[in-house]
Amino acid sequence: MPASRVADPDGQHDPGATSEGVLLRPVGAPRSVDAANERDSATPYTSYDYALIRVVPRVERDEFLNAGVILFCRTRRYLGARVRLDPQRLAVLAPDLDPDDAERHLALIPRICAGGRDAGPIGGLTAAERFHWLVAPRSTVVQTSPVHCGLCHDPAAMLDRLFAMLIYAGPRVQ
Repeated sequence: MPASRVADPDGQHDPGATSEGVLLRPVGAPRSVDAANERDSATPYTSYDYALIRVVPRVERDEFLNAGVILFCRTRRYLGARVRLDPQRLAVLAPDLDPDDAERHLALIPRICAGGRDAGPIGGLTAAERFHWLVAPRSTVVQTSPVHCGLCHDPAAMLDRLFAMLIYAGPRVQ
């Protein structure tokens, strides 16, 4: 039985990969013209950086609950975040932490990503500066993971995809 195709980060099929991870063409070999045309040639891949947003009720215990994603794409001038806190999971991890307080802090992150006066003094920084400010290491209840990177065609769509894969689907904290 032939191996199934593997989707690339944008959900399109890569004709050079299988579900077993075996390449059907040598590494570094050029793709065929047909394979190149399967992708949207008008929108090239661009790199992005992202970090998970975590609620860390007891910093000294290093236990956390993932509650969102921040994504930054310098070439597309995109900085965005999606957040959602699951109060039931938080209650299991930290029954003494008020979920409303945590949600208020989380709701600030998308505002800071958007920039402008509504985001306070940090909102006046460039998108890159805001991203680096948001992902800077800190010992607070709301923290971020180490920064990861990837490639995509559409940073906003990738943010939605990462959020669905790494956090879960549902309403955002507003």
